[in-house]
Amino acid sequence: MSMSRHLKFWEWSDFIHNLTTGRKIKGHIKLIEDFIKSVIQEKKKEYLSGNRDVKEKRKSFMDLMMELHFETQELSEKDIRDEVNTFIGAGYESVSVTIRWALFLIGLHPDIQEKIHEELDRIFGSDVGRDITESDLNDLKYLDCVLKETQRLYPAVPMFARSLKKDSNICGYSIPKGSTCVVLLYFLHRDKEVFPDPERFDPDRFLPENAVIIPECGFIPFSSGPRNCIGQKFAVMEMKTIVTSILRNYRVESLDSRDKVLPVMQITLHPSIPIRIRIRPRRNVECGGTTCL
Repeated sequence: MSMSRHLKFWEWSDFIHNLTTGRKIKGHIKLIEDFIKSVIQEKKKEYLSGNRDVKEKRKSFMDLMMELHFETQELSEKDIRDEVNTFIGAGYESVSVTIRWALFLIGLHPDIQEKIHEELDRIFGSDVGRDITESDLNDLKYLDCVLKETQRLYPAVPMFARSLKKDSNICGYSIPKGSTCVVLLYFLHRDKEVFPDPERFDPDRFLPENAVIIPECGFIPFSSGPRNCIGQKFAVMEMKTIVTSILRNYRVESLDSRDKVLPVMQITLHPSIPIRIRIRPRRNVECGGTTCL
């Protein structure tokens, strides 16, 4: 929705934009801002009342921001609001779109799905109701490869920008300090010299014995350097947990080919049409049918 004005020439008019997409965007922004304000106010009350667990070994990110706000005045309330807004946006949208692409690709490759099921059965056995632990997530080596290969083909955030800190020369082109360079992950991850047959979905690329040939910045779905994604470890845990919860009980079958479901490059990489998935129970689970992601 946020990209609509750039892609639809008739929305270049402020009048038309504010009557259509702009009105919807303002409504969504207000809903999010009201929620964030309520969270911050609750945290401020907790901080000022002194009802904090002094025995807590690790402080939350909100606790650290409260300290910077009240004790050193390094952060204003608006700064905190902006940080929380970033966490909500990045923590939800990027994870959900990656899971969508992952289930789509898994549903197109029964052989790869079978390997995932074998790994899940080895770790969880027949106890489908057991809670997933952090140790379980660390043991899901093949699923980790599947998610990485998904991120290679369909990076949730297909591009990011960086400002050059010094004059640089890239491929014979002189680029002055202060220039903004856009890194297109969608194309970076399709470098034939790094990933032979780059359009093929092949999780084995990320097995330890194969991944050693990938350059340090040849695969960077969470960006790189000091400005990389601060929540990448948590995001991977989320993706593993959700995909595991689904595939422990179900088999998925994608009903459309990759030729039909094309990536659309917006702020995040969305499918051009709803992804249609048929879900079948692996065991005696009362569920089955077709759903759209």
